[in-house]
Amino acid sequence: MEQRLAAVLAADMAGYSRLMEADEAGTIARLRTHRIELIDPAIAKNKGRIIKTTGDGMLVEFQSVTDAVKCAVEVQQRMRRRNSDVPQERRIEFRIGINLGDIIFEEDDIFGDGVNIAARIEQLADVGGICVTAAVATQIADRLDVLIEDLGEKTLKNISRPVHLFRIGLEGSALPASAEEAGAKRPVAKPSIVVLPFNNMSGDPDQEFFADGLTEDIITELSRRHELFVISRNSSFVYKNQPANVREVAEKLGAQYLVEGSVRKSGERVRVTVQLIDAINDAHIWADKFDRKLDDIFAIQDEVTAAIAATLPGRVEAAQRDHLARTKPANMAAYECALAAKVLHHRATVADNKQAQSLIERAVALDPNYAHAHAWRACILGQAWVHGWCEDKDAVWAEIIAELERALALDDNDADVHRILAAVHVNNNALTTARYHQERALALNPNYDLVVVQQGELLTWLGRPEEGIDWIRKAMRLNPHHPERFWSHLGKAHFAARQYGEAIEAFMHLTAMDHVQHAFVAACYGWLGDAIAASAHADKVKALAPDFGIESFLATLHYAQETDVEHLREGLVKAGAGSPAATDVAAQ
Repeated sequence: MEQRLAAVLAADMAGYSRLMEADEAGTIARLRTHRIELIDPAIAKNKGRIIKTTGDGMLVEFQSVTDAVKCAVEVQQRMRRRNSDVPQERRIEFRIGINLGDIIFEEDDIFGDGVNIAARIEQLADVGGICVTAAVATQIADRLDVLIEDLGEKTLKNISRPVHLFRIGLEGSALPASAEEAGAKRPVAKPSIVVLPFNNMSGDPDQEFFADGLTEDIITELSRRHELFVISRNSSFVYKNQPANVREVAEKLGAQYLVEGSVRKSGERVRVTVQLIDAINDAHIWADKFDRKLDDIFAIQDEVTAAIAATLPGRVEAAQRDHLARTKPANMAAYECALAAKVLHHRATVADNKQAQSLIERAVALDPNYAHAHAWRACILGQAWVHGWCEDKDAVWAEIIAELERALALDDNDADVHRILAAVHVNNNALTTARYHQERALALNPNYDLVVVQQGELLTWLGRPEEGIDWIRKAMRLNPHHPERFWSHLGKAHFAARQYGEAIEAFMHLTAMDHVQHAFVAACYGWLGDAIAASAHADKVKALAPDFGIESFLATLHYAQETDVEHLREGLVKAGAGSPAATDVAAQ
């Protein structure tokens, strides 16, 4: 046996028996997901060690009280965000108790009064809350920026003496915020959208399930986009098989945009039509139709859902941009600031980037808990970092990392947060970490064109360009209105796959090429043996970037395989962008 002072965290799932009775398999699966994605990583990050688990709880040992409380706060705050869209009766919530005391360790288990007190005070914690002893509260009072509420002395079961307890205040908990704090936070005014049940125009009752399933899938996929507020299925299906006035529906449901559509079967084909309506102005923004052969109804449902879910957010954002351009409000809300900042970011100039930084900083100031704004501030600063539009690159990099950590802590279920984290880690050549965040983004929103195209980009860097091409083309299919830069990603992937003709064809879709794109086209012609075309593009490189050097250029890229680096180097040398001798000098 070993005895030492340690902090013990006891956690228990509230309403475990009720949830198991209602949905045993689903409850176990959701609890396992929370463990894998949130709880276990939070424990590991804060240097904790899981001693014992039960079906609905666990005991964890920490050598530091501060680490124990930080872990508990992170788990409870992030669980609240995860539960924000979950019906009350299906929520998985925990009570947590933390005590500091002498613990007996024996055969990978812990015993003693310190453990018993932790288990007892956990039962007194609020659902979703944290209860700690005086020993814990005293240690963290000057170390952590948390609210601590005195609960007084409590008598605990099978503990002879009263124990002085405290509650750790969490955002949105029963602890009231000061008037000053409450006034400092403004809600994010996201555009709201309702998807009405699609009409079955086939005259075939068997197609009713397809129309309803399509509607539900679109609602689910749009809900993954954290920049939209999507009205729930229960609210929208009230209007099933009822004539609906657009403005009345929008007013009753509080929606700015409305999606409606129909399904019509004809022989062995099915046609799905869909339209997006600005409900306030009663104006059509976008419409499309999808004709498919009726081989696999479920495959069609998935394909059409993916296309609509990928296109709609972009059409909504375009409508919002048009509205901003017309109104130019003097005091934009956080969402509007973030949207305007994105538009400027995509223009990719020094002046626009500077203005975008100002707008995104305003969005963060208006709502400090707006994860999307923190993520995009990192993205906009990252653009300045990549292009060298900042005086102190180390300081800007530190800001980028801090913003992403803040965004992740606020909402680790935002695909954009993980997408931008992946992009930043690619630029830092941390491809393993980038791959984790990219896969997380893809799992959170598999039909988000920016996430899908980035998957293709990352696979190209990892030496798997053929797979990368498939992902980039999928992104183009998902969003026919995709940004022009998708062609550049496709060209680079084809080049890495040694498909030079296809690479050149992709780059030719660009209305204008920068020196990087001209360099890839020059390398393509170099490998094809077309000296005249290669030389022409090499001259363009030198005109756009007079200080261009092969080795310094290659150092800005992120290939994991040295063979891919050598492949591009040889192509540039063949194109006359640099000689072997010049390359050696540049490398010294």
